[in-house]
Amino acid sequence: MSNQSSSDFSHLNAAGQPAMVDVSGKDNTYRIAVAESRIFLPQNVRDQFQGHDIQTRKGGVFQTAIIAGIMAAKKTPELIPLCHTLLLDGCDLQIQLEADEAVIRCTVKTTGKTGVEMEALTGASVAALTIYDMCKALTQDMIIRETKLISKTGGKHDYAR
Repeated sequence: MSNQSSSDFSHLNAAGQPAMVDVSGKDNTYRIAVAESRIFLPQNVRDQFQGHDIQTRKGGVFQTAIIAGIMAAKKTPELIPLCHTLLLDGCDLQIQLEADEAVIRCTVKTTGKTGVEMEALTGASVAALTIYDMCKALTQDMIIRETKLISKTGGKHDYAR
């Protein structure tokens, strides 16, 4: 049993029931979050690269993953319970092949009362899942290794890994 009380969690009300965080009293601030996902790509997948992408009948793998990640970031409140609907000022997804893995970095920006960490994490995660989906005909030995918040600015506390 944990020593934390239900009041330590932001998405529980005084009675310990789920609740959306009330941000009505907060000021709008400029906020940026950066998240990263990594997906291990076996050699037979890496052998398919032509330049900076893999071309399939569905299109470029990384290009499709970038679009999927951006779309997912925009739909985060539909996927994660109790997330606020935010107007995103920007969402940039970069994918680089490094050694035996694709490194996906999602940067999300907004001016609002709450941060965009979940949008950045969702964008990076869905981009990794899209790479897996588009390459699974070659192998299912791919591994989504980690998804993590790299940094966030704005709001009460800044964070950098």
